[in-house]
Order: sequence, then structure tokens, then C-alpha cells
Amino acid sequence: MTAPLYLEDLHIGQTFVSGSVTLTAEEIKTFARQFDPQPFHLDDEAAKDSLFGGLAASGWHTAALTMKLLVEAFPLAGGLVGAGGETTWPRPTRPGDTLSVHVEVLEILPPRSRPDRGMIRTRTETRNQNGEAVQISTTRIVAWRRPV
Repeated sequence: MTAPLYLEDLHIGQTFVSGSVTLTAEEIKTFARQFDPQPFHLDDEAAKDSLFGGLAASGWHTAALTMKLLVEAFPLAGGLVGAGGETTWPRPTRPGDTLSVHVEVLEILPPRSRPDRGMIRTRTETRNQNGEAVQISTTRIVAWRRPV
């Protein structure tokens, strides 16, 4: 297991890359049945006539997989606690896609009112096997300072 990272361990431009996960059609449908039951996530035939032109994972499914990969690749002390951000899905995640996460530290905000923690801003791209972004997030994350 990798040692946890503290605010002092981070620098602007630092990058982290995750392992990968491959998504099946059945996993897409299982997630959709429980959390996003729309025809283009559930039914191959109905999905053909949708904006996506075929079965596509829910953006929230992609986000959940992103979080799993991000936790494994970016071991911040105290966990990954978000404090706002923006997420886009520039292209659909499809059955058979193999996803990996690429995160870059964009900004480090020193402690203000709480000396035990600061904030970082990151850009996270979830990419498919072709290197195409299927999700892009810019997020503020709490970063703990190393205990004295």
C-alpha cells in the first residue's frame, strides 16, 4: 500500500495515473436498473435510436468507476473529500471500454482558517482504451497537512 499523501507532498503539475477497469454491457444495465433506468442505458435496441446511437453507461456509473480508480491512484491522507467542482461527459462510455483515470494537481490553496488543512484543485480525466476522455472533472479537494 502506498503511503498517504499530505498537502506538503503535493506540487502543481504533479500527476497520478490509475490502473484500469473494463465495463461490460451487463454491468451497464445492472447499474442503470438500480440508479438511472433510462432506455439508452438498459436496452440495446432502444439505445440505437437515442442520442447515443447505442448502449451507453450512465454518466453516474462512469463517475462511480472514476471514484474507485481515483481512490486507488491518489492516496490522500484522510481520504478524497470533495468541496465542489464541475464534471462533463464529452463522449459516452460503451460496453467493452477500458477506463483509466489521469489526475493533475492544478492549484494548491494553503490553510486559511484551519491550520490543519488546505485545499487543492485537480483536473481528472477518465479515459477509454483509445485515450479519449469520457469524463472530465475539475474538483476542489480537502488536503490535510502532515501532523507535527
